[in-house]
Amino acid sequence: MDNSYEPVRPRRVLVVDDSPDAADALAMLVRGWGHDVRVEYGGEQGLRAALDFRPDVCLLDLAMPRMSGFDLAGRLRQDPRTAGAVLVAVSGWGDSETQRRARDAGFDAFLLKPSDLDALRGVLAASARSGTAPVPSASGD
Repeated sequence: MDNSYEPVRPRRVLVVDDSPDAADALAMLVRGWGHDVRVEYGGEQGLRAALDFRPDVCLLDLAMPRMSGFDLAGRLRQDPRTAGAVLVAVSGWGDSETQRRARDAGFDAFLLKPSDLDALRGVLAASARSGTAPVPSASGD
């Protein structure tokens, strides 16, 4: 896969995952595409960072201790400073119930780990064009 990518417009991207390896790898990839990336390793830290960083796009793991990605998405949607961010669930759980819960929590898109890079690029490019993201299926179709 060609990892070179020129975004339509660089985005402020917040990556939140309680697995430092997963968060750092995803952040490195997105940063390599030319975006401004901030990484946090838990939901509570992610909420504080979002209110300060004001991301355009948030890539959120769902299964985190203390504050899950579902809870974090709800909090981001409720705050006027972050309500307009594109929220992307990034999860190893791809079942229909998890996807439904993600939609109900306010996520705009759902990517199954390991992330489909083309689907992730599409979400970032769409947010740069319109401020919204397409909703790829868990398989990235």
